[in-house]
Amino acid sequence: MSTKRFTGMLVLLAVVVLTACAPKQEMGMKAEMPVGRAYAEGREIYFMHTEASDPDVAALLTDMMDSPVLLVPSLADAPDSMLANVYVFTNGIEGMGPLGFAPDVFDNPPGSEGYSPLRRLNLVTWAAPSASRELKSATEVLAAEAAGEVTIEQPGVVINMPFVVWDGGKR
Repeated sequence: MSTKRFTGMLVLLAVVVLTACAPKQEMGMKAEMPVGRAYAEGREIYFMHTEASDPDVAALLTDMMDSPVLLVPSLADAPDSMLANVYVFTNGIEGMGPLGFAPDVFDNPPGSEGYSPLRRLNLVTWAAPSASRELKSATEVLAAEAAGEVTIEQPGVVINMPFVVWDGGKR
């Protein structure tokens, strides 16, 4: 075997060995982010807050999650066709919602018509807080409103709240 050929084989062998020993670069790198627990269509889901159109809401969510929620005022200009709803309780049973009450309720989870990570904030207030109960779907929230059990106020705030884990899906 010639010296030139032998040297070429050694170089090739060194490249193969070094490639095998090099740390593998992962596809789809991962990062940790705090998530919230809520309900959509009666099922438990997990989501994250990334941006909000209102400075007070952004600050509240930043403090609650111990992770920055960015202020993006232009989110409030998103057309209705880009928005789904999140229902947040202002009173009633105590829980892990952002205001200290029952968990949030989302409509239109991923895979349903109307899904969007951009959520129109709906503040839900029980008429008789002592009669409150945990609602787990937008249908239940709207039925409670129709029955006069709750009122719903839309303060014009939009929050980017993509789902992380939901029935039939996971990122």
